[in-house]
Amino acid sequence: MPFVDNQGARIYWDEKGHGTPVLLIMGLSYPSCMWHRTRPALAAHYQTVAFDNRGVGRSEVPLGPYPIALMASDVAAVLDAVGVESAHVFGVSMGGMIAQEFALQYPVRVRSLILGCTAAGGPTAVRAEPEAIQMLKGREKMSPEQAAEAAVPFIYDPTTPRERIDEDIAIRRPWFPRPEAYTAQLQGILAWEAYSRLSGIAAPTLVIHGESDRLVPPGNAKLIAERIPGAKLVMIPHASHLFLTDQTEVSHHAILQFLNEQAGSAGSDAGSEKEKVSC
Repeated sequence: MPFVDNQGARIYWDEKGHGTPVLLIMGLSYPSCMWHRTRPALAAHYQTVAFDNRGVGRSEVPLGPYPIALMASDVAAVLDAVGVESAHVFGVSMGGMIAQEFALQYPVRVRSLILGCTAAGGPTAVRAEPEAIQMLKGREKMSPEQAAEAAVPFIYDPTTPRERIDEDIAIRRPWFPRPEAYTAQLQGILAWEAYSRLSGIAAPTLVIHGESDRLVPPGNAKLIAERIPGAKLVMIPHASHLFLTDQTEVSHHAILQFLNEQAGSAGSDAGSEKEKVSC
């Protein structure tokens, strides 16, 4: 298995597909396996690179906290290990925060930016509803299975079939996070802010968000899109925080269209996609 050492942690990464590189950054406590719906669609046309953020999946669990800037440096280390100078960068939730920080700290390494179901932190951020915050605070008293179930109403749209939710949980189950790793990542999120700096992002940017997201309210997407010069905003109906599960085909169409616009003829054949639930 490929690993890279960076600032006190051994980071797992892998690559699939061929073509222009697309780097994938997952969210709070989620392993890279959670790209299981989207990665096959991208890997059919692009070189996809995914990794486990420090503390989760196959990566090491060093002492926390894990500042967002530190996790952005993990991204740079992964690209170095792959031998990629620059890539399209796609981050969701906490991964979208890492992607913003990476674009600010390593601008020449970002071909384009896709920010999914994320926020920019700071006092301007639109806060989650009280019930969602209480759910997050109550995780410490729950088993990993209970925590996964408690989050369902806040991260999936009510119209999403239960079997799709169960598929996601099954993918995550072998990699449920250790409590200290979850806390270390959450501490990084709470201490981070990029809103005041977003105007410095020059990369072409797509901001994509589910309209029914109860964990990271959709108003955050509008704030980000207004702040980044030339950013494109896509709001997806009947989709919550895990919009890639709620509205897979609609999401993939928007993402592939954006990437194809950046890459010109490279990867222009979006073609048909086949979902693959595997790690």
